[in-house]
Amino acid sequence: MAIAAVGQLCSTANVAANLAQCQVLVRKAVEAGAKALFLPEAADYIGSSPAETISLARPVQDSEFVLGLQKEARDAGLHINVGIHEPASNDRVKNTLIWIDNTGAIVQRYQKVHLFDVDIKGGPVLKESASVEKGSEILPPFDTVLGRVGLSICFDLRFPEISLALKRQNAQIITYPSAFTVPTGRAHWETLLRARAIETQSYVIAAAQAGPHNEKRRSYGHSLIANPWGEIVAQLGDQYEEPQIAVADIDLDLLAKVRREMPLLRRTDIYPEI
Repeated sequence: MAIAAVGQLCSTANVAANLAQCQVLVRKAVEAGAKALFLPEAADYIGSSPAETISLARPVQDSEFVLGLQKEARDAGLHINVGIHEPASNDRVKNTLIWIDNTGAIVQRYQKVHLFDVDIKGGPVLKESASVEKGSEILPPFDTVLGRVGLSICFDLRFPEISLALKRQNAQIITYPSAFTVPTGRAHWETLLRARAIETQSYVIAAAQAGPHNEKRRSYGHSLIANPWGEIVAQLGDQYEEPQIAVADIDLDLLAKVRREMPLLRRTDIYPEI
């Protein structure tokens, strides 16, 4: 078994301050004996408008945030999974999830496929597509120190097709770094995450933004890790006063036991394979 740490912070438009929060989480993860740290969506910054979101984006080779985390990973010997922004074409940015290995190299990159466009009565009105370019592919799972990881981001959680496709390619861990709104978080966050874990018989690791990013936006928090039986084995609240982590053992023997004892044999003779 190996220990995974799920981190929680409150990103703002101040990139340097967001990096400092993540550096605190790196130290906490190392002290806890974690082999990998999972950070939220948009950990580098959350802007107050589409224009600000676009203006703050930097290529990874020029991003003080990414370069800082690469150094942290290298110095600590820690793998880091983190959501960032990258410039895209047509006045857009990419909502990207990268895997930084323990040498500081970026070895995987996934671009968010489903964009969050909502108008919640009495709640937030958000149109991610106003500033974000949607991704066009599911990244195949890859081997890590914890097991085979499949990457997805936030609103992707509502579409089981991605997690099922990752499971079919033998993903053992599926990530959902997020910045869930408070109304949607209260209604669906835990239910959806546990459902994805149960239906794929995989670990689900969901690092979340928490608290007020600006006057217009607040995130739900409640970062968690669920095991392949759908049990929550690590969880945080909506704390945002300081960066926090929760940790859990990733037990691949348990995963194998669940899949062996309750094989999910799909009837692809009567419905399509995903």
